[in-house]
Amino acid sequence: MRETTEEMSGIRQNYDGRRVIVTGGAGAIGSSLTAALADAGAEVTVVDDLSSSSRWSIAARSDVRFVEGSVVDDDLLAEVFRDKPSHVFHLAALFANQNSVDNPERDLEVNGLGTLRVLHHARRSGAQRVVFASSGCAVYGSDPPQPVPEDYVALDVHTPYQATKLLGELYCNYFTGQAGMSTVRVRLFNSYGPGEVPGRYRNVIPNFVYWALRGEPLPITGTGEETRSFTYVGDIVDGLLRAGTTAGASGEAFNLSSGSETTILALARAINEMAGNRAGIRFVERRAWDTQRRRLASTEKARRVLGFDARMGLHEGLANTVTWFRERWAHIAAEARF
Repeated sequence: MRETTEEMSGIRQNYDGRRVIVTGGAGAIGSSLTAALADAGAEVTVVDDLSSSSRWSIAARSDVRFVEGSVVDDDLLAEVFRDKPSHVFHLAALFANQNSVDNPERDLEVNGLGTLRVLHHARRSGAQRVVFASSGCAVYGSDPPQPVPEDYVALDVHTPYQATKLLGELYCNYFTGQAGMSTVRVRLFNSYGPGEVPGRYRNVIPNFVYWALRGEPLPITGTGEETRSFTYVGDIVDGLLRAGTTAGASGEAFNLSSGSETTILALARAINEMAGNRAGIRFVERRAWDTQRRRLASTEKARRVLGFDARMGLHEGLANTVTWFRERWAHIAAEARF
């Protein structure tokens, strides 16, 4: 399914004149979502503590207000929610798996208590809907059916991050079932694209692009035959916007995914070719928690209910990402932390 220009215009018109809060709005997904909302006519408040993002990623514009701080800060949230937003997109989190293994208490504080407090203030302020960014690696365990549907959930978590993302989904279910608040859970699958600075706790694509542009061999954990469903940030944003206003989405979970598989080895080779990197690849030891060999999501429910259909092909998306890196290399090189 390919949405028409008229359909996309209608989706964005739903946010015209609205007040919207985006937590984690300085991140790669959050900054793109913030720009899309503002372009649609919304007044957007971004809440971000900049622990894994950069202030320069948010465009300076009159319809975007930036508040630096953590979603754990109850007083800060009380002040932000006084504006009585109609929609809340809760993207803020301690990201990601390895970070949570190294810092499990901080992971619980941010992803658990932070999510609870955002939901609490959203309910008190009368927000029409909260969209919670969950994770496709969190709820489906190590050996789910392929492609995995939303009604399959496993409890064999291997990192605190997976546990706290599950906790966030349970809190959403509680607030919807017991408090009558509209929540939607979106399970993101390997988002990538312009906006994400590389680093020790970042995703594979920004790290691969960074190393390739530096002329270094790309490290592959495992065999390289492991697959992931890499999903372009613009498609993720489209799915989030749809989740925020689709009537039949309330109380539901949706996979936001490209719906296709790519091996890590093929990914590395494609990035090396685009970057002109002749250093090749190197194999390193698999991380203890990284047990999932395949990751492929069913997108049938998101297509049927939300009208979501990922449009960006991997080759074009990677090319856009490499271009973004080259254009902002000074910022990226200064902030990369490994």
